[in-house]
Amino acid sequence: MLLNLPWLIVPFLLYNIIAFTFGGDSSAAGYDPNAIFQTQILSIPMLSEVDWTFTLGDLLLALTMIILFVEILKATNTSSFALVDHGLSIVVFVLCLVEFLMVKQATTSLFFLITLTALIDVVAGFSIGIRAARRDLNLGTGG
Repeated sequence: MLLNLPWLIVPFLLYNIIAFTFGGDSSAAGYDPNAIFQTQILSIPMLSEVDWTFTLGDLLLALTMIILFVEILKATNTSSFALVDHGLSIVVFVLCLVEFLMVKQATTSLFFLITLTALIDVVAGFSIGIRAARRDLNLGTGG
């Protein structure tokens, strides 16, 4: 049951926990909602003699892309709970969109990309679900 819920709620919640807990005072002058997500996690020297830095925002975006892959795999399921999953994915996208438009802490490119990922999940979920259902219908009728 829990595995059938939209997993993209995880990056949404992680973003909010980090932004609202460690993001600083949003009422202060010069507030930068990106600052906490630009925290460097690691730096690796490359052969090009430049250091590649990996930030907290990069980690959250990488996690979001991995979860999107899992969500697309889940979309191939044609069970009755798949419709509930798609409906909840729409709710996650709407929450992301509303927060992006109305909350200071969410006005970052990182949160926009999380919102875009939620939209891709919704569109891909319905598209793949319709194709899979059509395939199952054709197989069931002998066509």
